[in-house]
Amino acid sequence: MPGTETIAARTSLTPKLGLETFAAGLATLAESADHRVRMHVGRPARGQCKHHRFVHTAGEIDVFPAGVADEWHQAEASTALVVSLTQSLLGRAAAETGRDPAHLEVPLRHQVRDPQIEHIVRALDAEHAAGRPGGALFSDSLGLALAVRLLDPVAAPAPPARGLTPQQLRSVTSYIEEHLDHDLSLATLADVAGISASHLKTLFRRSLGLPVHTYVIHRRVDRARALLLRGRMAASQVALEVGFSHQSHMARCMRRVLGVTPTSLTRPGGPKSAKPSPSLVAPELEP
Repeated sequence: MPGTETIAARTSLTPKLGLETFAAGLATLAESADHRVRMHVGRPARGQCKHHRFVHTAGEIDVFPAGVADEWHQAEASTALVVSLTQSLLGRAAAETGRDPAHLEVPLRHQVRDPQIEHIVRALDAEHAAGRPGGALFSDSLGLALAVRLLDPVAAPAPPARGLTPQQLRSVTSYIEEHLDHDLSLATLADVAGISASHLKTLFRRSLGLPVHTYVIHRRVDRARALLLRGRMAASQVALEVGFSHQSHMARCMRRVLGVTPTSLTRPGGPKSAKPSPSLVAPELEP
């Protein structure tokens, strides 16, 4: 049996991420109610199943549909990142791409190379390693993207070429402004707009030119900048007040977005007159 360390818990749309290790010898993968994506991340490992011999190399992906078990023999120990997606998450992805959730098909695949899946899995792992600074919003986006990819997005209908309506954009951005200190989720913002999560991702970017999670980071940076310049709160308190997970997270984002650090803003003679980038300014829409 494998040794599995769960390294990220799921929310409404977030898949479960785990690090799975198999010792040399018989490797057994038990059935699961979830669909699983297993990506090899360790050193090359030789193995043999009922049909052929193989060598697992870093980046190779196995996809196990819900209810599928497997076993094989390994000559060396192996390590893999395993992403588990619930049936309900796949159903939501199917519904949002014009498919029938009652007739989902996730094909069994072994040792495939898929740059999109690999990118999503590595992004989930990096997000966890960094302490989930993007919060539920970023993880939800990755979970939904992975689910859509597993359902073969090539056949999915093209999204409409429009953006959010002025009322939808006003509602979403106002909600973000009022809840910056919360761990915002894609599902919640989609409910505010009255559309699906996948459509919100696409339409929001078309409207403002930024992914929704990037926009939220920018708004948090701008709010933090204003609070720091007032000088009434410690930097650690400001970070929590605007929704960053901790002070270091705020400093990294501020440096990336504004090119300055919280310390330089509050230092005597620092860049207090620097204005936020136009992309940071909350949109003002006509009624």
